[in-house]
Amino acid sequence: MSLLFFGYFAGMIVATSVLVVALRNPVYSALCLLIMFFHVAGLFVTLHAEFLAAVQIIVYAGAILVLYLFVVMLLNVKQDDRYHSQWRIAGFVCIPLLIEALMLLSGGAGRGPTDGRGFPMQAQEAIPTNNTLAIGEKLYSTYLFPFEVASLVLLVAMIGAIVLAKRDIGGDET
Repeated sequence: MSLLFFGYFAGMIVATSVLVVALRNPVYSALCLLIMFFHVAGLFVTLHAEFLAAVQIIVYAGAILVLYLFVVMLLNVKQDDRYHSQWRIAGFVCIPLLIEALMLLSGGAGRGPTDGRGFPMQAQEAIPTNNTLAIGEKLYSTYLFPFEVASLVLLVAMIGAIVLAKRDIGGDET
């Protein structure tokens, strides 16, 4: 049953990802991106990572997608045909992904988690008891500095977007 759910979520993620790139209307692309974010959250639920699913919906489907839509509305982009003539490049980039998918489907890459001796873990050992606690401990101890650097980079990008948008909207009065 879990394989059926995984197949559904993975298929919808692939289909909506292709539609994000293939659709000419940026609002429709953003809606397909929203559907993709919800299906990624569904994949997290099947992996018993409910906290990551909630973060996926709140951060990506809530904040990041709204930011994309604000940029689309701010720039007043209706259609842009120059990005849809790159099918040869997209095909070239997709060849390694296709090879990887074929390797995974043939069973050559997935054995599951093992303990230190190479034996497969039991089912209760593979799933952490409290993934929110584990994420918090890693994020605020081991990865604290990269977390702070990422927040500063996002702050600088947001300030730069505001300055560029204000300059474009206000115009030059000199």
